[in-house]
Amino acid sequence: MFAGSHASRVQAVSLGSYARVPDATALHGLTSVTIAATIWPTTPHKDLQGVIAKHDPNSGTGFVLGIDAMGASALVGTGGGKVRQVSVGKPLRERAWYHVWGSYDADRQTLSVGQIPLQTAIRVDDAGDATSHLERSGRPGTSADLILGAIGGLPVAGHFNGKIERPMVIGRALDAAGIRTALTADRPTEVVGLWDFSQEVSSRRVVDVGPHGLHGELVNLPARGMTGCNWTGAETCWRHAPEQYGAIHFHEDDIYDCGWETDFSFTVPADLSSGVYAMRLTCGAVSDMVPFLVRPRRGHPQTAACVLIPTLTYTVYANFARAVTNDAYRERVAAWGARPWTADEHRDYGLSTYNYHVDGSGICYASYLRPLITMRSGCLSYLDPRGSGLRHFPADTHLIDWLDAMGHEVDIITDHDLHAEGIELIAPYKVVMTASHPEYHTRDTLDALSAYTRQGGRLMYLGGNGFYWRVALSPAWPGAVEIRRAEGGIRTWAAEPGEYFNSFDGHYGGLWRRNGRPPQQLAGVGFTSQGIFEGAWYRRQPAARDPRVAWMFEGVEGETLGDFGLSGGGAAGFELDRADTRLGTPPNTLVVARSEGHKPENFILVHEERLNKVATWPGEPAEQLIRADMVYFETTHGGAVFSVGSITFCGSLPHNRYDNNISRLVNNVLTRFRTA
Repeated sequence: MFAGSHASRVQAVSLGSYARVPDATALHGLTSVTIAATIWPTTPHKDLQGVIAKHDPNSGTGFVLGIDAMGASALVGTGGGKVRQVSVGKPLRERAWYHVWGSYDADRQTLSVGQIPLQTAIRVDDAGDATSHLERSGRPGTSADLILGAIGGLPVAGHFNGKIERPMVIGRALDAAGIRTALTADRPTEVVGLWDFSQEVSSRRVVDVGPHGLHGELVNLPARGMTGCNWTGAETCWRHAPEQYGAIHFHEDDIYDCGWETDFSFTVPADLSSGVYAMRLTCGAVSDMVPFLVRPRRGHPQTAACVLIPTLTYTVYANFARAVTNDAYRERVAAWGARPWTADEHRDYGLSTYNYHVDGSGICYASYLRPLITMRSGCLSYLDPRGSGLRHFPADTHLIDWLDAMGHEVDIITDHDLHAEGIELIAPYKVVMTASHPEYHTRDTLDALSAYTRQGGRLMYLGGNGFYWRVALSPAWPGAVEIRRAEGGIRTWAAEPGEYFNSFDGHYGGLWRRNGRPPQQLAGVGFTSQGIFEGAWYRRQPAARDPRVAWMFEGVEGETLGDFGLSGGGAAGFELDRADTRLGTPPNTLVVARSEGHKPENFILVHEERLNKVATWPGEPAEQLIRADMVYFETTHGGAVFSVGSITFCGSLPHNRYDNNISRLVNNVLTRFRTA
């Protein structure tokens, strides 16, 4: 379909966030200067980290206010043609607020630096200042841009880890008393630039409220909507008390867009069928496959059914370092010819929102504008002794393969399409199918699916732990997804107090259940238990004999369903969903099958259901809540929902060359849904 030979090359990835303020005339004429900020350092004991810098590393001109290798506030500046550094010499505490400043006094030929803790600690001496005299006067000027959160250079280096609030540049040298006044004043006298990070939180801009409008732009998506030094806890939404959310959290390993130049392009032919494709790249003995999805032309569905590909979930999980890359894993990869690259060993493209930044804070943004090494066919997530060990996109190829083998024509659409176009995108289809793990959704995608089922659409939820977390998108940061891991939920990290609201849209993040929309309202089932990557089976329930679903089990043999599969060895496993009318399961729902065989030592109840060691929110024993419910219910206008409540379910479809009871069951449902 498409082939060619193109020159290959290495293109660098520059990790680390910062704000860039373009050089301006107002910054040129400075003879004496003071720079100051309020900071919350998270890794003070590293090499020099820049808080505010206007520095040319080639000529050594300019200044840097930052933290030195011993963890103390330091000022680097030029004087008399020499680079000088002065340090307070007292380490800053991690995750504590400080006022820090540096000044150059041309008349006195001095460099001064200081730090003031905003919260004192017993027997900790971390306040102070220091002054160094220069041999002769110099000028702090340089044509370099002003950088907030790093030192500068090309590529930008010396990234700061932690929060920065109200950085400022003042056009004269201040003493300690003057510094204290300036740091707390609404508008200090002789201010040249004062950046208020509480403004335009959802944008890329950093707003200068000083007289010259020296606005800047953020690079690599640092965290906004962060609590500042004056946060009282009375408000937890940055929109309601913006003056208490004036901080940005910068990280040395933030990444948004690699910004790589294009080496070749491919135009999708107008007559190419909607589907899942890949661009195969080879260079010598090394090969890779970069997947891409082709949707039907807008407004021209090609068939009656579509698969909603969970690209929001793919992005959130992208480059998840799972700590699985051991010798046994490598042996399996080599034996199967699987993809040899893992995020454990290649963190240079940034990690997932299931990982931590180097400073221990959770990663709350993910972008697809970078190589996603986990979104490759043949990428193993686990060393699965009973199956393939595939998750997300690779696991969803089980479903795509089954649809092709069974002769079911489907269109491919994505979460991002659904977010942008809403119900109009899916309204023409009789059936919308999900893949194995549609966990992350925006309000717009959830609204569209809910409207679809109410208007007579048929939904087949063929996964587990779906519709669980609320995420946000932003036109200011296309390609990025934001997740705030607020109260409750199975999660790898927890958001800091007061930082539960998305910066992208200003709404409360966390679980959709905490937002009043449990998954049971849409799909009839919702997340109830997580275990290791192993699958068990379902057993038919009395409701399977109901005349409403007799068609579903035509030709389906056995009372036990799915005790086989490529994902963990069984159709019901890893993450499980159950029905619960208290959480919104419609009263007309039929539980046609229920999983069993889950080892209690390998599975836990989700946190939001646990009240204490023995009590659960539903009031039932925890072991009874560890199950997957397969359900069916009708909606208005002839609509219906079929849900299986298990992540490993689709891995059972290809078993025995597609001849098995799970395959027959799903085939019956899909055939009925698309033709009835």
